[in-house]
Amino acid sequence: MNKILASGWTKAVVFLMCLVPALLLGSGWYKEALGPNPVENITHTTGDWTIRFLLITLSVTPLRKLLHLPMLIRFRRMLGLFAFFYGCLHLTTYLWLDQFFDWAGIWKDIYKRPYITAGFTAWILLVPLALTSTSWAIRKLGGKRWQLLHRLIYFSALAGVIHYYWLVKSDIRLPLMYGAILLVLMLYRAIIWFRPKARAGGSF
Repeated sequence: MNKILASGWTKAVVFLMCLVPALLLGSGWYKEALGPNPVENITHTTGDWTIRFLLITLSVTPLRKLLHLPMLIRFRRMLGLFAFFYGCLHLTTYLWLDQFFDWAGIWKDIYKRPYITAGFTAWILLVPLALTSTSWAIRKLGGKRWQLLHRLIYFSALAGVIHYYWLVKSDIRLPLMYGAILLVLMLYRAIIWFRPKARAGGSF
């Protein structure tokens, strides 16, 4: 399995799979097949995929250790960047298609609506991670400082789950499910942190 994960074409396949939700949205928009409220459809879909990619990214470390598949690490950076990509689509939908770049109204929303504050915070926390995702940034920052910075993903994922929970009016099953997955992933890291041998390897 590690040999398959190490091949170049596997990374290309994963990249194309990660693009599928965006391509389906684009196709639906072009064909006017996104339902009676296409903006709401795009907003919810891009938001869902942002959280999903954050959780998938955070799943790479435990999965590569538990399944003995170290080559999974090749995909973590790309998955994290896709989380940022869908987060940008989510934010752009709100700024453009929902608010029409009414900056006064947008800042009022961020200040007065807690779920928008949480969502904006989740996106802001992803920005430095995306900007430092290159090998050059790792060398420039140094491994330890880079790892410390990239632990912001924990807080971004938490803010994203809170954003979703505060957003929904009645059916909270999906945000609770995302929250439960995040809790399991963080508990795994807490257990690893308190095991000195495992901690020596370092990961996020």
